[in-house]
This record gives sequence, C-alpha cells and structure tokens, in this order.
Amino acid sequence: MNKIIIANYRETEPQVISREGNSFAVKPVIREADAGKCAASFVEVEPGRYAYGYHYHEVNEEVFYIIRGHAVVRTPEGEKNLKEGDAIVFPASPEGAHVIRNGSATEKLVYLDVGTRLTPDVVHFPDMASGMVYFSSGVHHFRES
Repeated sequence: MNKIIIANYRETEPQVISREGNSFAVKPVIREADAGKCAASFVEVEPGRYAYGYHYHEVNEEVFYIIRGHAVVRTPEGEKNLKEGDAIVFPASPEGAHVIRNGSATEKLVYLDVGTRLTPDVVHFPDMASGMVYFSSGVHHFRES
C-alpha cells in the first residue's frame, strides 16, 4: 500500500458476487489498485447464503472478524459457530479449508476478511475438484484429477 486507508462497512459500495444460485456482497477496504502485501474487505452475507465456497490456499493466510451476526464456518474439523467479536484464522494448507455461511434466519452477517496477498497462490475447491492460480498478471482456473 502506498497510503493510509479508512473505510466504513456501512458506507462502502458493495460488489455483489453471484455463483451457482448464491450471492453475497464484498466491500473492499483495500482496493485492488492500492493492495500491497495484504488484502481486506467487508463481506455481507444474507440469511441462508454463504461466501465464496469451500476452499483453501497454498500460500495466503486469512483472518475473519465477525462484526455483526452469527456465522457458521465449515472446516476440516467440523463446523464452528462464531458470534460478534469472534475472529478465526485459516492457515495456508488443507487444514485451513473453510467456507462461511450466515447462521441466522433473519439477520445479515457482516465480517471483515483480512489476508496476505502473495503471488502466485494456488486456491483449491475440494468439493468441486477444481482450483485457480493467482498470478500478479491474472488468474488461471484448473480441474483437479
């Protein structure tokens, strides 16, 4: 990063991501053009929805901090229930596989997603036997055998 950044999740414009009948909103704290060694976004997940999909990174680590709501995080060790004020850390390995979903039937889940941003990074989606490689110049998708 080359500047100080201040962001408020109530005031940041959302980018809605929709995949396979699921959607969630990402509100960048550090925009792609400003990113350096880390990334940060506010993520909003409506009741009954999840963010991103079950995955793990080979290089980058992530931390989720629950701002509002009730989260259920699927991990290789089973589901973890998180509440406002909780943080969870995911190592860069299969042991750090995760997906977060809104555990409430009525309240929006809001969390801060912070992670390292090293390239290249390989992201695996075990449930879909696929993945992607992030390079500084772009993304390559692949199928696992």
